Amino acid sequence: MTTDTRDTQIIVDPDVPLVHIVREFDAPPARVFAAHADPELLKRWLGPHELTMEVDHYDFRSGGSWRYSHRGDDGTYRFFGSFHEVRADELIVQTFAFEGFPDSVSLERLELVELPGGRCRLTGTSLVDSFEGRDAFVASGMEVGVREGYEKLDSLLAG
Repeated sequence: MTTDTRDTQIIVDPDVPLVHIVREFDAPPARVFAAHADPELLKRWLGPHELTMEVDHYDFRSGGSWRYSHRGDDGTYRFFGSFHEVRADELIVQTFAFEGFPDSVSLERLELVELPGGRCRLTGTSLVDSFEGRDAFVASGMEVGVREGYEKLDSLLAG
């Protein structure tokens, strides 16, 4: 366990096909939420450093959907999903699918909690449809993408 609260914690549940992500930011929930809500901001921070992001569509509302891709020297990775519930500054519930893993989808819940000093704790939970799918998700390099993405989000929020 780390002592720097800004370090990203990625916890794989041994009993349920879940992945928990916990990260604190030096910004209030409204700013962290806005960085998830605005596709132009999202493109600036989501994913690993070496990939660029393109947004095909992003209907950020309860009942909306999204589709984007990450491009790099080794190819293009396409993702899509639906927003099931969006509550400003506190909650995003969505599905997440990677075209490289057909027939697999995760249900993701992202909660933002206000902390003292104008800070925020983000807690994400991804429920994957099987242990095999969860383990492939974790082995895919998602940890690098999550950590590097949150480093970029730190920079965006500081600017």
